[in-house]
Amino acid sequence: MPKTLEFDGQHDDEEVLMVFRRHPVVMRKGLLILLILVALGALPSLFVPENIAYLWYMALGFGIGLVVFFWYWMGWFYSLFIVTDQRLIQIRQKGLFNRSVVDIGLDKIQNVNFQIAGLQETLLGFGTIVIQTFVGDLVIEMIHHPQKIQTSLVKIIKEQGYTSYMDTQI
Repeated sequence: MPKTLEFDGQHDDEEVLMVFRRHPVVMRKGLLILLILVALGALPSLFVPENIAYLWYMALGFGIGLVVFFWYWMGWFYSLFIVTDQRLIQIRQKGLFNRSVVDIGLDKIQNVNFQIAGLQETLLGFGTIVIQTFVGDLVIEMIHHPQKIQTSLVKIIKEQGYTSYMDTQI
């Protein structure tokens, strides 16, 4: 028997159809800071290699860099996009104590588009999805395989019987 996905705030008659998150490239700034701090910590030992005490600077840089990287990882890991048979939910986490939630009914979605712009996005396989609704656009950046996600979203919307979406397509 397959395991069904559940989340806080889920309605009793609601079924989770898809869960996705942003591309891991969103953590690149944290990784870069980690590498820079380790390199800066290693600099004194390059100039005075016989003094092994300078390796503590590198260990300190690594420790601080791990804390910074953990901050970015938390934002990536706990930021989710949940698609149910009734709605699309965007959960964005920044650090430990900052969470925002956007909840859009599938019947409010007019159009779903994607864009892959530039060499980096093409090579690493991420892009932007734009979900047009009656109240405005929801822009989701740095999504892994945006074409697959866009195709799945359109299929789910059509399968749930929201014909207004199909009527707006040419």
